Amino acid sequence: MLSQKAKYALKAMIALATQEEGDLLQAADIAERQNVPRKFLELILLDLRKHGLVRSQRGKFGGYALAKPADAITFGQVIRIMDGPLAPIPCASLTGYRRCADCRDEKSCAVRRTMREVRDAAAAILDGTTIADALGAGAHEARAAIGA
Repeated sequence: MLSQKAKYALKAMIALATQEEGDLLQAADIAERQNVPRKFLELILLDLRKHGLVRSQRGKFGGYALAKPADAITFGQVIRIMDGPLAPIPCASLTGYRRCADCRDEKSCAVRRTMREVRDAAAAILDGTTIADALGAGAHEARAAIGA
């Protein structure tokens, strides 16, 4: 299940993607427009900055902006930063693999095989969907909806 942290991160990334090139958006504005607790959002933005997805500028006219084009940032990237691997169980993960202690034969394990299919399907959608895709043709409407 998607954590609240990952959901807020995606909302913040979408809000930042609605900004014009070079414009900065303050955390307080994102929090208010997206109905996200400000302190929690600031921690999320710090993680996203640390991973190179957003950039920040301090000062009175400071704020946040995407560090990469919106079409180069996927939902999968953001979710992995916030929540870790996409797989529902560790033995089905590509990035966080851990063998199950109770598994005798991993190669014939029906649970692992099914959860790997779940992971692969989720990754195909999330890694194939960019922040720009989320805005789609409604980018202008999205800007208006968040008050940008």
